[in-house]
Amino acid sequence: MPVLRDIFIHLSENKILNDTTKKIGLKFGADKVVGGIKVEDTIERIKDINNQGMSVTFDNLGEFITEKSDALWEKGNIIEMIKAIDENNVDAHASVKLSQIGLHIDYDFCLENTREILTVAKQADMFVNIDMENYAAYDDTIRLIDTVLEEFDNVGTVIQSYLFSSREDVIKYKDQRLRLVKGAYKEVPEVAFQDKRDIDAAYLRLIKTHLLEGRGFTSIATHDHNIIEETIDFIKENNIPNDQFEFQMLYGFRKDYQRNLVQRGYNTVVYVPFGYDWYAYFMRRLAERPQNINLVVKGITKDKRFQAGTAIAAGAAALIAAYQLFRK
Repeated sequence: MPVLRDIFIHLSENKILNDTTKKIGLKFGADKVVGGIKVEDTIERIKDINNQGMSVTFDNLGEFITEKSDALWEKGNIIEMIKAIDENNVDAHASVKLSQIGLHIDYDFCLENTREILTVAKQADMFVNIDMENYAAYDDTIRLIDTVLEEFDNVGTVIQSYLFSSREDVIKYKDQRLRLVKGAYKEVPEVAFQDKRDIDAAYLRLIKTHLLEGRGFTSIATHDHNIIEETIDFIKENNIPNDQFEFQMLYGFRKDYQRNLVQRGYNTVVYVPFGYDWYAYFMRRLAERPQNINLVVKGITKDKRFQAGTAIAAGAAALIAAYQLFRK
C-alpha cells in the first residue's frame, strides 16, 4: 500500500505533531513498540527481554535536532543509558542516529559527540551501531564512520538494501560488524530500488555477501520470515557458525517468532527504542509494512471486530489520532 506508506512517512516528518506528542506520553499503542520514556523503565524492559534469552540494542529516540543544546541533551541521554546498562549488568548495545547528535548542525560538532559516546561505550565494553538515515545524510555518515573506525574498534554501521550503492558498501566494510536492513525512508528512483521484489533480492544478496566474504559480524534485521528462513538454509549449507551472525527484530513485533529463533539456537536481538520523541518512530513503523499496522492495532484494542479490520482501517485510526493531536 504505497499511498498509505507515504502518508505515514509524511506524518513522521511533521514537527508540530512530534513536538505535541512529547507532552502527552506514550499514546495510541506506542507503548507496545517503544520500550519506555525514562532510562529506568527501559532498563526493566531490557531485563525482561534478557530473561527470554535475547539481547537488546537500544535507540534513544529524537527527531528534528537543529540546535546544539538539543544535540548535547540527546548525547547525554545516550551516555546515561550506556552507563545504566553497564551498572545493571544487562545485555545490550547502542544504536545511534547522527542527526540526533548534530550531523545537520555541524559535522565536527557531531564527530566530537560521536567520539565521546564511543569512548564511554568502550569503557563499558559496549558496541555502538551508527544508524544509516535518509540518503541526504549518506555521504556525511560514511565520512564520519570512516573517521571513527580509525580510532575505535567498537563501532559499526547499517547498510540499507534499497540503495544502489549498498553492495559496494558491504564489500568495503566486509570486516566490520554491520546491521543489514531493507530501508525505511522514501528515496528517489535515482538512488534506490522502488519495487519490493528488487529490494528483497538485493537484501538477500547483501546478507550472503557479508556472511561469506568478510570477517565481520552480521546483524540481519528484518521481520520477513521468508528471508530469515532462506538465510538459515544458506547458513546451514555453508557451515557458517552461529557466533558470526544474529537476527534483529523491533520491540513489540513478532514476539513468537523471536522466541522460536531463540529456541532453535539462533542469536536474537530486540531493537528497543526509548524516550519522549516516540511519535516519528511510531509513524515510520506503521509506514514500513501493512502487517506492522495490524500488529499495533491488535496490541491496543481487544475489540475482535477491529482486530479483523484491514490495514486501511488501522491506518485510518492512526490518521485520526494524528489529526486529533494536530487540533490540540
